[in-house]
Amino acid sequence: MALIDMVMPKMGESIMECTVISWLKKPGDRIEADDSILEVATDKVDTEVPATYAGILKECLVHEGDVVPIGAPIARVETEATAESEQVPVPAAPPTSVASVAPEPALVAADGNEPDVLEAARGLEASISSMRTRPDLIEATTYAGRFYSPLVLNIAKEEGIHRDELDRIPGTGSDNRLTKSDILAYVAKGEEKEEGRREEKVDTTPQIPGSTPPLPRSNPKSEIPNPKSLNGQADIIQMDRMRKMIAQRMVESKQISPHVSSFVETDMTAIVQWRAKIKDEFKQKTGENLTYTPILIDALVKAIKDFPMINVSVEGDTILVKKAINIGMAVALPSGNLIVPVIHNADQYNLVGLTKKVNDLSKRARENKLTADDLANGTYTMSNIGTFGNVMGTPIILQPQVAIMAFGAIVKKPAVIETPQGDLLGIRQLMFLSHSYDHRVVDGSLGGQFVKRVSDYLEGFDTEQKL
Repeated sequence: MALIDMVMPKMGESIMECTVISWLKKPGDRIEADDSILEVATDKVDTEVPATYAGILKECLVHEGDVVPIGAPIARVETEATAESEQVPVPAAPPTSVASVAPEPALVAADGNEPDVLEAARGLEASISSMRTRPDLIEATTYAGRFYSPLVLNIAKEEGIHRDELDRIPGTGSDNRLTKSDILAYVAKGEEKEEGRREEKVDTTPQIPGSTPPLPRSNPKSEIPNPKSLNGQADIIQMDRMRKMIAQRMVESKQISPHVSSFVETDMTAIVQWRAKIKDEFKQKTGENLTYTPILIDALVKAIKDFPMINVSVEGDTILVKKAINIGMAVALPSGNLIVPVIHNADQYNLVGLTKKVNDLSKRARENKLTADDLANGTYTMSNIGTFGNVMGTPIILQPQVAIMAFGAIVKKPAVIETPQGDLLGIRQLMFLSHSYDHRVVDGSLGGQFVKRVSDYLEGFDTEQKL
């Protein structure tokens, strides 16, 4: 047996501490690696902390309400290590040459025993030697014009996926490239189907006509608090932590950035007709519901590439031009609050990939399952206010970004249609784009041209593209 101190893991960029909300396990409980043991709050998100070791939770070193620095001990775990492995595992080094690998500083167990670093180094050397004799593990492959990374090929081999089957899996990466998420989702989908077939054979419980399955357990923190009244003239509702944070940041943004807004009305008729025609096939092929949000993000990404000075932040009197295009999207929570998860490197996804990311982040946001990294490093933000029936708005910039765009509801309106034979009056599907930008660094010319370019990409949407 060995007693090991578990530390507060890194929660994302710029996060140095977090507040303990509640313990999900208690001393004496048996835990497995990756089991959630406590819930914490950062200035970005509430999240659960997984166990890094399996064993018995012996002692909780922090308490509810404590503010704990990243890297500080939070719990003591009694592991069931054998005499040969009664140690904290040494982090694995990347597969480079053994001569260039410098062992990480050894961690010390809580009982004072030092890990056997030599054995770990020998195991690492053996692994590297094995990889040298297995070129399929270290070389990427291009087959039939499609690129496959070593990781994807290894997963396919472990799951028994043959090459012809691999070629049929739709990719969400650039140029239809198959990513790790794609193949894992494909494997998981196959397992779900198999599990469903087993349940159909076993489950003989009669179903009540018209009944619906039970809803998932709601998060108690997302429920609207019961209002209180002192004199019957007004209800008093205490702001929750997230609402206080939103209020503070919105006020700060208005104080920091002189907001200017530009508006453009866009003809979405072609996109509306294309989506209506393709959404069932899209659902069948990808398993995802196609909304307008990924289409809007795709247009934003293309426009940012044309106008990189909109993808910047300000620090003092310097402008930082961001290389990565990380699109934040505002998501309304059941509590009424808003949260902004981020699609990192959005320019590396095709429409299918963007759809998967949008649906995944939206679902996890509403289930309070986002991580701090899901909310970090956004460079431009969009808000689809059309989902609330709003036609136009003036969104507030999310600092330290310098611009944000709101997309209004798509509304049928009479419009003048220009044709070579003359102008006609017809019914079109129109939508307003509202662009708010920081006038310190974005002038009306750039701000106006950018929103117009987004509109141009939407009106020029390729309705003949293949999924």
